[in-house]
Amino acid sequence: MKFPFLCVIRGSKIIHRFHRKVDLFPLQRPWSSAVNHGSDQLCKENSSFYITTPIFYVNAAPHLGHLYSAVIADCLHRWKLLQGFDSRFATGTDEHGLKIQQAAEAAGKAPLTFCTEVSERFRNLFSSCNISFTDYIRTTEQRHRRTVEHFWSVLWNKGLIYKGSYEGWYSTQDESFLTPSQVGDALDPSGKEVKVSLESGHKVEWMKEENYMFRLSVFRPFLLDWLVKNPRAVQPERFQQTVLHWLQEDLPDLSVSRQRSRLQWGIPVPGDPEQTIYVWLDALVNYLTVVGYPDKHDQWWHAAHHVIGKDILKFHALYWPAFLLGAGLPLPQVIHVHSHWTVGGRKMSKSLGNVVDPFEHSQMFTNDGMRYFLLRQGVPDSDCDYTHDKVVKLLNAELADSLGGLLNRCTAPALNSAQVYPAFCSQAFCRAVAEDHHMVAAVRSLPTVVEKHYESMHLYKALEAISACVRQTNGFVQRHAPWKLDRRDSKDHRWLDTIVHVALECLRIYGTLLQPVVPEISDRLLNRLGVKQHERSWKDLHFLQRYEGTKCPFEGRMLGSDSGLLFNRLESQKQKAKKSHKFGHLK
Repeated sequence: MKFPFLCVIRGSKIIHRFHRKVDLFPLQRPWSSAVNHGSDQLCKENSSFYITTPIFYVNAAPHLGHLYSAVIADCLHRWKLLQGFDSRFATGTDEHGLKIQQAAEAAGKAPLTFCTEVSERFRNLFSSCNISFTDYIRTTEQRHRRTVEHFWSVLWNKGLIYKGSYEGWYSTQDESFLTPSQVGDALDPSGKEVKVSLESGHKVEWMKEENYMFRLSVFRPFLLDWLVKNPRAVQPERFQQTVLHWLQEDLPDLSVSRQRSRLQWGIPVPGDPEQTIYVWLDALVNYLTVVGYPDKHDQWWHAAHHVIGKDILKFHALYWPAFLLGAGLPLPQVIHVHSHWTVGGRKMSKSLGNVVDPFEHSQMFTNDGMRYFLLRQGVPDSDCDYTHDKVVKLLNAELADSLGGLLNRCTAPALNSAQVYPAFCSQAFCRAVAEDHHMVAAVRSLPTVVEKHYESMHLYKALEAISACVRQTNGFVQRHAPWKLDRRDSKDHRWLDTIVHVALECLRIYGTLLQPVVPEISDRLLNRLGVKQHERSWKDLHFLQRYEGTKCPFEGRMLGSDSGLLFNRLESQKQKAKKSHKFGHLK
């Protein structure tokens, strides 16, 4: 396929230096409507699941949004392990590019030293927050450099990369090339007129240099075809529509290198040491590095799922699929997109002094507390607001009072003096009222409801459903007030045991389903119930078997040791201020 000698693309000139044959048609279409609609079935047959976060840019310390991405991916990874999948989970840091080069210079450090220090902060945050990654990738590793060089060579040999002269807008902050329609006017802090990216608000500069270009323009019909045939390829649906909207216009070819004289901190272009590979091409290939591309990637790459923030949607839903198509590789099963966090309704900003330190807040609210809040309140479709008191109110209500209170009540010696999983009596359960049967039905169907929401990354809906059932179970216990029953009466005694048995069965289901979200709390809850490690998987979610007339393996088993409150109540800022004021007066 031949291309014209001169292309003018939406205001940015790209001049070809020479013609090369393009090995593009007939292009393989490594997708079909069956692949993405049936992704769950495909993965179940292969028993493989591969989930990734973006690799995080090390120009600054970790913030709440980074932790949110990691917690979502960790939850999905743990969910698949619970179902019996062989799951891999990759995260890491993106360490090349002009921003890093400039940040290292400003800090007076060598780039690699600077990157290592910041990368360790990310690794430490994720380890402390129980992020169970199986691979932590850094783009400065030799294994990654080898993969990037091979990937570049594949695209080059297919004629999809050519050398040309690029002239247009570039945002150093976003490491992104922009067309004139993506740029607007603004005033900088000093009142000077500047050009900025309309999407991010970051300053842009006009750039003219000889670079290598990727034939992105060729892939527009293939990307459209992929998205139309796979309506769940990008989730939630509003972000799929955003990508389709972008594809209504022509795609300009993409500069995939910078002159070495401007950008030294990066991987040199193979065969041309005067050019450095564009940071986004370099970074995106990390997903392949982790699974052993080009030699051992097949098992995992067919099961790839990406978790990303909405600010990097274009790179993952346009550029990355185009690169993969060019290299003849399958496209990701799903790109899961999430929105951002604000504080008190305002965007987090150093200048506003409202940036949430994830280290500090994880210590303040506990690791599981932070995980639960982010997944319970985080809605992928829209930005979510973070405030101290909102965290306290939610965690106290749902973890301390509702779930923790239920466990404490049903395992307390006053109600369960023998400290056993008591027997269920079907005759005694005849005392149950309509609301009780509704609760049993709701808990029995809960695994199916939770599975649906976990699979679509609507984690907040899964937690909403679990929380609703916990409230119903508390209502069941409160309604029948077993502490008022007379143990000396055999019928009352059997009914008391039955009430506690039903409540413990509910707690076992909740503890099992919550493992991907709050692993430490779930472990303590299940330990208290005497549930062994090998009894905590998806296949063990058989609820109230004695109600169905079959044997319950837990009946008569001793409970585990009491390790204290499941979750300690937290103080709001108002309560802390009041206490501080009181002690101030006492002094």
